[in-house]
Amino acid sequence: MASSLLFNPHTYDPTHFDPETRRLLRATIDWFEDRGKRRLIEDYRSRAWLGDFLAFAAKERLFATFLTPASAAADEDQRWDTARIAALNEIFGFYGLDYWYAWQVTVLGLGPVWQSDNTAARSRAADLLSQGEVFAFGLSEKTHGADIYSTDMLLEPDGDGGFRATGSKYYIGNGNAAGLVSVFGRRTDIDGPDGYVFFAADSRHPAYHLVKNVVDSSKFVSEFRLEEYPVAPEDVLHTGRAAFDAALNTVNVGKFNLCTASIGICEHAMYEAVTHAHNRILYGRPVTAFPHVRRELAEAYVRLVGMKLFSDRAVDYFRSAGPEDRRYLLFNPMTKMKVTTEGEKVVDLMWDVIAAKGFEKDNYFSQAAIEIRGLPKLEGTVHVNLALILKFMRNHLLDPIDVPAVPTRLDAADDAFLFRQGPARGLGSVRFHDWRPAYDAYAAVANVARFREQADALCEFVSTVAPDEEQSRDLDFLLSVGQLFALVVHGQLILEQARLTDLDESVLDELFSVLVRDFSGHCVELHGKDSATERQQQWALDAIRRPVVDEARSAQVWQRVEALSGTYEMAL
Repeated sequence: MASSLLFNPHTYDPTHFDPETRRLLRATIDWFEDRGKRRLIEDYRSRAWLGDFLAFAAKERLFATFLTPASAAADEDQRWDTARIAALNEIFGFYGLDYWYAWQVTVLGLGPVWQSDNTAARSRAADLLSQGEVFAFGLSEKTHGADIYSTDMLLEPDGDGGFRATGSKYYIGNGNAAGLVSVFGRRTDIDGPDGYVFFAADSRHPAYHLVKNVVDSSKFVSEFRLEEYPVAPEDVLHTGRAAFDAALNTVNVGKFNLCTASIGICEHAMYEAVTHAHNRILYGRPVTAFPHVRRELAEAYVRLVGMKLFSDRAVDYFRSAGPEDRRYLLFNPMTKMKVTTEGEKVVDLMWDVIAAKGFEKDNYFSQAAIEIRGLPKLEGTVHVNLALILKFMRNHLLDPIDVPAVPTRLDAADDAFLFRQGPARGLGSVRFHDWRPAYDAYAAVANVARFREQADALCEFVSTVAPDEEQSRDLDFLLSVGQLFALVVHGQLILEQARLTDLDESVLDELFSVLVRDFSGHCVELHGKDSATERQQQWALDAIRRPVVDEARSAQVWQRVEALSGTYEMAL
């Protein structure tokens, strides 16, 4: 019952996918399971490079099948399908973020290529994928981070239509092994955005100098330097403003992968945590007999279910996006910001229960407790993504439009729009369907109704006491507002997916009791902000709600959590 909502390698059977996708997902699971837990943990502890994993992926043509869009495909199974990409993210996260990271930066490295009209580069990338090569995304720099306006990777024209590139890049995953590195730079002879260039480099070229791995990890997060690297015309992927757009649109594609990786980490950790707690006797009773332990594990469980529901529904909007429907531009940073921070809360709740067990070297949990911290910091910080979603708040809350409902998207289709997103601007003009019907459908669920009161209160805030011009420059204040808005959007997609999957209402009610408390907590935070006006302070106090308590409901949810004990253990 409980495990049906969580990924379990022993029972996983994705019948909604086509045969080759099912085969590859099952083969990936079996590869990890056959290697065993001892090897998994030892490779993590010894910072071993992922050579055997990449050899497996090459043999199975895993990356080539999942990451070659139909426009560059060599066979019918190759396509860019966000639904199955999300499933693979979850599996990689379940077994270790190092494996996911090699895949993730390959996704990012391919972004500028698949958006390019350079047929030679596209063909080269497809060939490299078929050979099992990995890719890298050369955007950030040691001095400027991901501030692409200030890049110091300089391209000097060589007089023959190409360039000589000199400069360094930092925090570049797979920079030690990538067959193709998509590198962002600027021309020395053209000022401003028109001088931007994205080009393809080879990490094996003599003018490519690998400096070091900047982290102590199997993840090879490199610093590299180019010295007079020859960039031929056929290496140029984008020039001018198109290069800038390719950078941002690539991040749009890549950041979506963080949510499902976070889910996978939490799922594996939860099996360990519940099994340990339920089988440990303390003061003559199982640890799970204590009410505070039950509360923390149940909260971790419903938060994790919420992560899955939101992410699964966000896939549908991502896959259904087009020039006239860019709602994904809100739900995408939400998956990165909200789902990954929920993952941190889930792990922390479980760690409070298992305590010292979470440090033991023979458990997956000790690895999960470290790796779960990284995902909120990748592809833009939580603060950056919160600031981004604020651009959509007024249109989303107050000005909905009538648009056709987005269906569940598990079909074997190619998500071609992701590589023709167009200019990365105009976020304030994106329009949304009405968020209220999702809540109305569950008006009889006590805590959904209670949370709906808070969502309506936020609309009142935006209409009557919204930040003035001066407060709009106070990012600290705005981020508190952003947290409130994020909760409303989070709840909306959870409810949409709950309706589509007929989720047990006891789980939904328990989850929304948590969201009610979260909203109230952020109200208290906003009330205490230095720049909050008296009217805003009063609004914050008025919006606080107490969740509806139901002991029978809580007991039902606890049975689901308790049932996880012993249902999965990775073989040694």
